[in-house]
Amino acid sequence: MSRYLKNLPPLESLIHFEAVLRNGSFTKAATELCVTQSAVSKQIRTLEDWLKLPLFERLVRGIQPTPAGLALQREVSPMLQSLLHSVARLQAEHNRHTLTVNCTHAVAQFWLFPRLVAFSQQHPDITVNIHASNSMDEASVAEYDFAIFYGDGRWSSLAAEPLFPEIVYPVYSAQLDYPAVTQVEQLAALPLIQLDSSAWNCINWHDWFGHFGLAYTPPARVPMFNQVTLAFNAVLQGMGIGLGWEFMAHDLLQQGVLKRLGPFAFVSGKVDFLAHPRHKSLSDNARLFKHWLLDSVSQPATAVPADGRHPGY
Repeated sequence: MSRYLKNLPPLESLIHFEAVLRNGSFTKAATELCVTQSAVSKQIRTLEDWLKLPLFERLVRGIQPTPAGLALQREVSPMLQSLLHSVARLQAEHNRHTLTVNCTHAVAQFWLFPRLVAFSQQHPDITVNIHASNSMDEASVAEYDFAIFYGDGRWSSLAAEPLFPEIVYPVYSAQLDYPAVTQVEQLAALPLIQLDSSAWNCINWHDWFGHFGLAYTPPARVPMFNQVTLAFNAVLQGMGIGLGWEFMAHDLLQQGVLKRLGPFAFVSGKVDFLAHPRHKSLSDNARLFKHWLLDSVSQPATAVPADGRHPGY
């Protein structure tokens, strides 16, 4: 008998266990798994009998995991997630008509999605799936065909081609009206939409003003957004002046939805790259998509002062 069959509980019982603990309810787990509540209860009993340990305390108003249940969750949840990624990657590798791209939520919504619409119209036989996540690192790129990865382009395990540079400037809704700004310090007195970027590598107003040699501290008791897309949507809703990344703001500026405030821009020197693992050979469709996306990249002209100098440099 296989050592796994002999020494591991049934996979189905582990899947049910993970769903119950994550949902905090047998009923919610049953709904998610499209089975009856009694079927979920049966799987949990099977797992508890196999382990000879109680995994949940049955309370009057719900359930509570036992110490053994919590300990098992710490092992089972990442194991199932890893298995899911491995199976999906294996399927994608053998399904040459499906590609996967990992990128941030902002890049997915404002830059990649419009291009995928055009790509799908030209190549309807190729499916491109977007996996949006703000938690990306070099190792995670291997789980996908491509990633749009932010940085300096120097990654030992990745082949990377530049897509667009990071250029950030103040923007606001065209429905609002602000006085002209000729000095960077004038911006600090205006209603700035605050971005809390402490959880990831992202420019906020403190960084932006610092680029121009100015200290900046957000005023007390102002709304704070912890995602670039949330802060940018606040700009679109007319809540004030926000940081506009060129890849997000360019088209909306051209359409007259947004306006720039002042000629100042922070060019960070970082770039978003189209990356893929160096050791992984690309399928014909992956190469086609890569070349199409790189060919589709245009370098939009940004506003340059009359003296010809880019204010962000």
